[in-house]
Amino acid sequence: MDFNDPMLVLSSWIDQIVDIGLDLLWRFIHIVLSLWHIVSGIFEAIESYVISLGLIQKYSSIDIEKLKCLAVVVDIEEAARDVSKVIELLQWLTTIGVKQVGLFDSQGVLKKSKDMILEMVPRSVLLQETGEKDISPDRIALEFISSSDNKEAVVKAANILLHKYLKSSHPENDVGENVFSESHLNEALRVVGENVHVPDLLLVYGPVRSHLGFPAWRLRYTEIIHMGSLKYMRYGSLLKAIHKFTGVRQNYGV
Repeated sequence: MDFNDPMLVLSSWIDQIVDIGLDLLWRFIHIVLSLWHIVSGIFEAIESYVISLGLIQKYSSIDIEKLKCLAVVVDIEEAARDVSKVIELLQWLTTIGVKQVGLFDSQGVLKKSKDMILEMVPRSVLLQETGEKDISPDRIALEFISSSDNKEAVVKAANILLHKYLKSSHPENDVGENVFSESHLNEALRVVGENVHVPDLLLVYGPVRSHLGFPAWRLRYTEIIHMGSLKYMRYGSLLKAIHKFTGVRQNYGV
């Protein structure tokens, strides 16, 4: 650079000032967001504690009948590391009065521990053994789900729907029922002997905001809430999430 040229020197100074300014701005935004995350975490922890003590009146009564089926998704690493936290979570759900819970992790770690879970959770039974309509009021029915479940049934159901489509279509005049509805899918699954339980609410415990591989075809009208890490789960946060869901009016369309 020619230091004798004042325009070049000025341009270099401006570039340096802009770079320093952008760096300071990025650091400032990073600090603000970090502080906001810390403050919001502290507020949520305090709120959860207050809710668990029963000091907020509106959380003392929940219309649990609106929550017919709850699904809990656990990150595979957290599920493998600490099954006792899952057991504690299920005990909380039993206390709240939830009757049907589907436990999911992608590799089926919780399914391998189902005997211990059923033994440690009071009044728990396998949903497959009781049936949805035969659950006693004082029981909690558990379903253990993994990514490999129901794949064969879905394939068979898809073949049934395809056969039905080909049978009802008439290429020569383009007349036929070409749209599949939810009732068609349910009917096809019943034909292959698969009773599908669609959760009303899905609670995700893990590091990312994702359903973590939970079968998407079982999430037709499901509300999804990210609960954070299983390690830091709180009873008050669980109660708040369920209360919020039961207090919302569900509109499914026509």
